[in-house]
Amino acid sequence: MKMPSEEEIYDLSDFFKIFGDSTRIKILSVLRQGESGVQSLADKVEMSQSAVSHQLNTLRLANLVKKRREGKTIFYSLADDHIATILDMGLEHINE
Repeated sequence: MKMPSEEEIYDLSDFFKIFGDSTRIKILSVLRQGESGVQSLADKVEMSQSAVSHQLNTLRLANLVKKRREGKTIFYSLADDHIATILDMGLEHINE
C-alpha cells in the first residue's frame, strides 16, 4: 500500500475523530440495527432528543449517517455498509 497523500491523511484523521466520541458510537450502534427516528434513538441511548439531534448532524456532515423524511418525521440510518464494518472491526480488535 502506498503512502496516502497529505490531504488523505488529514481527511482520514478527521474521519476517525468522529469515532472518538462514545455518544456517537452509541448512536451508530443503534442505527446498525436499522433505521430509527430521533425520539427512538434518544430513548435507546438515554439522552435528550436535542443532544441526539446535535450528534446526528455531526454524523450526517461526516457522511456516516443519512436521513429520510416521511411526512414530518425524519428517519436516520447508516450511510453505507462500511460504517458497520468499521464498528465490527473495532469491536473485534478490542475483544482480542
